[in-house]
Amino acid sequence: MTSHLLAPLDLAFWNMESAEHPMHLGALGVFAAQSPTAGAHAADLLAARAAAVPGLRMRIRDVWPLGFPTAFGGAAREPAPDFDPLDHVTLRAPTADFQAEAGRLMQRPLERGRPPWEAHVLPGEDGVSFAVLFKFHHALADGLRALTLAAAVLDPMDMPAPRPRPVEPPRGLVPDVRRLPDVLRGALSSALSDVGRALDIGASVALSTMDVRSSAALTAESTGTRRTAGVVIDLDDVHRVRKVVGGTVNDVLIAVVAGALRRWLDERGDGSEGVAPRALIPVSKRRPRTAHPQGNRLSGYLMRLPVADPDPLRRLATVRAAMNRNKDAGPNRGPGAVALLADHVPALGHRLGGPLVGQAARLWFDILVTSVPLPSIGLKLGGNPVTAVYPFAPLARGQSLAVAISTYRGRVHYGLVADARAVPDLDRLARAVAEEVETLITACEA
Repeated sequence: MTSHLLAPLDLAFWNMESAEHPMHLGALGVFAAQSPTAGAHAADLLAARAAAVPGLRMRIRDVWPLGFPTAFGGAAREPAPDFDPLDHVTLRAPTADFQAEAGRLMQRPLERGRPPWEAHVLPGEDGVSFAVLFKFHHALADGLRALTLAAAVLDPMDMPAPRPRPVEPPRGLVPDVRRLPDVLRGALSSALSDVGRALDIGASVALSTMDVRSSAALTAESTGTRRTAGVVIDLDDVHRVRKVVGGTVNDVLIAVVAGALRRWLDERGDGSEGVAPRALIPVSKRRPRTAHPQGNRLSGYLMRLPVADPDPLRRLATVRAAMNRNKDAGPNRGPGAVALLADHVPALGHRLGGPLVGQAARLWFDILVTSVPLPSIGLKLGGNPVTAVYPFAPLARGQSLAVAISTYRGRVHYGLVADARAVPDLDRLARAVAEEVETLITACEA
């Protein structure tokens, strides 16, 4: 393994982190235990397998290479010379509440001096289940890459091999003089395209901050505390709605979030009238079944969630129309694609401006709603099958709630992460998600 400088977006995630705002992803997998010692055996397996996964041996180190000014202040991903998997896998005391324990563990930042990931095995007090909480720093992996790393320490799966990356022909140090005009023309065209895209995204971001009506419950100042909750719904119910009103499964899942927020805000007394929070919907630019390259390959869509609309089918129609507009424009333009601007910032700018970027997140969006696909085949650890998987997203400064969604074997899992002090009633929101699905089904049958 060799050292590689972090890509700009990875570097941005690395530098915007603070003790109160850790920038790691999480996933809580719940397993059916085949024996009372299944949790302890799972911890031993995770530690043994992690030692053989190259991606889990990588640490992130600040570097100050000599050379062009834009290289100053970077960071590199490199093998950790003293990697010990036992430092990263912890067997914790039995618990009766996996989500409560996951919330406490999610608020702890990862140690930056060693490979930035952890796995916590949580035996269930009932003796018939255990859970594993995986944490991966966002500078190490996006959702799909994190899934690849986690899958590498689970039981082997019969999955298609990743598609090989095309091998570029070797290039000489000096371009062929016969092609030099074409090379210059192509470089100039690419540069102008990048500048135009950056200006377009910047203008869209500025417009998206105008006329904002969100809720204090979503944009309260973060305290560094964390609470998690999970909701499981039947994918067949989602398809029932989709077949009646059209659109995609993702449209329905996002509309469920909008309706649940409306119900939750009204029940807690905040009120939903006029509320239309800006939701960031991340879009992966990673090719399917391709684990490489490492780090993040993300863009996104930005849309207003129709929380204020009292009609569930009209809310879904609004979400569907907004997502269609985003898809027509593509993931490289619009305010949701602001992550792509990281490529235009020099390394020193990320180092010095990281904290400011973290604080500016509240100006860009109010809530994150992300989806992480899971393989349809059964996941196991030590022969113990996975029964539920709850993904968790990080919280930026000034945002008190994030929603992540995964579909696994006919069931949809919503993973909710919130600031524990700003959102002490996260379980109420979780119930509202389940209730909103029933509301949509009833509306479709009326």
